[in-house]
Amino acid sequence: MRLHTFAALSLVALGLAACDGGGDPVQQALRDASAERQAATVVDGEVSGPTPADHAAMGHGTAATPGNQAFAASETEMHRLMAEASGETVDQAYIAKMIAHHEGAVAMAQIALRESQDSEIRRMALAVIDAQTREIAEMKAWQPAQ
Repeated sequence: MRLHTFAALSLVALGLAACDGGGDPVQQALRDASAERQAATVVDGEVSGPTPADHAAMGHGTAATPGNQAFAASETEMHRLMAEASGETVDQAYIAKMIAHHEGAVAMAQIALRESQDSEIRRMALAVIDAQTREIAEMKAWQPAQ
């Protein structure tokens, strides 16, 4: 397995951005998630995402904790929809997959909003719902250049 050059450069950029020692926890979570996605590898021409071992190495446990179980169904559905999303061109495939990804983020934020008692988590969940919903509408309105 080998990392794409682009993915490796993206990881470096994300790592440098994450070294600011603070900032918005939502932005940090987005950087962490982006780093995981960028860590995708190419095996025999197929792109595959991080394995459970990769998640553990990145500090993400895979244990069936109550917290993880709360998001399991929405996370599985998001990954299924992203895998099924397609397009004739890279642009169309990108839009289709990102709509599925953002819808998954909204579903997870709704779970956090419903189940969390932490006011900061609830604030972040509302911010995610607001931003991702706007971006979904923008992507659905996108039309390829003629």
